[in-house]
Amino acid sequence: MDLTTFVRETMPLCAVLGVRGVRNDAEHVELEMDWAPSRCTAGGVLHGGALMTLADSAGAACAFANLPEGAEGTSTIESKTNFLGSVRSGLVRAIARPLHVNSTTIVVETEVRDGAARLVAKTTQTQVVLRPRP
Repeated sequence: MDLTTFVRETMPLCAVLGVRGVRNDAEHVELEMDWAPSRCTAGGVLHGGALMTLADSAGAACAFANLPEGAEGTSTIESKTNFLGSVRSGLVRAIARPLHVNSTTIVVETEVRDGAARLVAKTTQTQVVLRPRP
């Protein structure tokens, strides 16, 4: 299954927002999304919630790519985003990299950049590792 299909099937909001997969491996996950009027707030600025969804989804995919043996998934338990710029056209790309991976939590840092590669948001999130219940 390709990355776009995987992301859209496991996180259906990504399908609603048109998120596409670019790269997926344990060290680096990239997802992208186009600017669209339906994803904006006042003044044609891409909504912060859309940016956070993109960042959270890239972080989740990165955490999933780093799952320890025996784990079945992850869930975000903490997320912090700093917004550094606005997006009024083009596309945005989220680049997620693991900061810390262990048997119970995975911490991921995600940069969100616009089409000109300008940093517009930075997210740090903690994902809990989910294991099968006995």
